Amino acid sequence: MEEKVLRKLFLGFIQIHILHHAKEEPIYGTWMLEELREHGYSISSGTLYPILHSMETDGLLIKESKNVEGKIRKYYSITDKGNAVLIEARNKAFELFKEIKD
Repeated sequence: MEEKVLRKLFLGFIQIHILHHAKEEPIYGTWMLEELREHGYSISSGTLYPILHSMETDGLLIKESKNVEGKIRKYYSITDKGNAVLIEARNKAFELFKEIKD
């Protein structure tokens, strides 16, 4: 039960991570999975890809397909809307951190 609650909570954190990295440079799924694991998130590609698609549908990310060594890789970049959401999420997260840090 606790794991399910934490998973729902961490979904928002994961989306903020995605927006942050997509702002720095275009990201792709496998790289993002590794990055999230470095931050302690245990997430599968079966969870990540629907999140990326949902964020694209919501207008937060834009997808571009590129041929990399004969394979099509989908890269995601942040949109203006995604950037606005990232700024707001960053502000809210900072306020929350200040309140709960002690």
